[in-house]
Amino acid sequence: MSSIEQPIVTGKRIAEILGIRELTDSTYVLRFERGDFDFQSGQYIVIGPQGTKQKREYSIYSSVTSPFLEVLIKVVDDGYISQKLRKSKPGDLLEVEGPFGYFILDEKKIPERNYLFIASGTGISPFHSMIKSNPHLKYTLLHGVRQLNEGYEREQYERGKYIQCTSREKGSEFHGRVTEYLRSNPVDPNTHCYLCGNSAMIDEAYTILEAHGVPSHHLHAEIYF
Repeated sequence: MSSIEQPIVTGKRIAEILGIRELTDSTYVLRFERGDFDFQSGQYIVIGPQGTKQKREYSIYSSVTSPFLEVLIKVVDDGYISQKLRKSKPGDLLEVEGPFGYFILDEKKIPERNYLFIASGTGISPFHSMIKSNPHLKYTLLHGVRQLNEGYEREQYERGKYIQCTSREKGSEFHGRVTEYLRSNPVDPNTHCYLCGNSAMIDEAYTILEAHGVPSHHLHAEIYF
């Protein structure tokens, strides 16, 4: 699994939390100061409340042109950071490290390429940033989730380009897993495919895409868990 190699520029800073946007009972968007922070869409940062040694990696959710930074967070039962940050108030301070990562687009080749983005759960974060950062991007976004309400801010994507694959409820574009959708919908081998989410989904999707004839150098993956 490969991605475009670009230099990593990292740093540590303190940022003020601006607010929280609740999406579901267990998912929210944390917004905080950007300052002069520079990044490429698809990269991630490491964050945690000021004064604690505990931190966690999150892909950047906001676009490269936004005046603030955002991350999409899923609350984990035994996850200290996800629960602690959900209780944050505007003005609280956050330690931020990064950006990190090579899961990015080759900006020079965007106009000539078609993209297929495949995400499970909050693995949609880097794709949200990529799409918002590149208004003329030619893409299809497959989003595998369990419930209908987990189509996180789906109204922000262009009509017909976002396909929600819901495994436990009917009513989305596709009832079933994202890998089931891929099996029945062959992918053009010239498509550049980016996958982000849990390792089981990525491994299965990778095999399916190769069977469709997509070459390995067109496959790029970021494993969340």
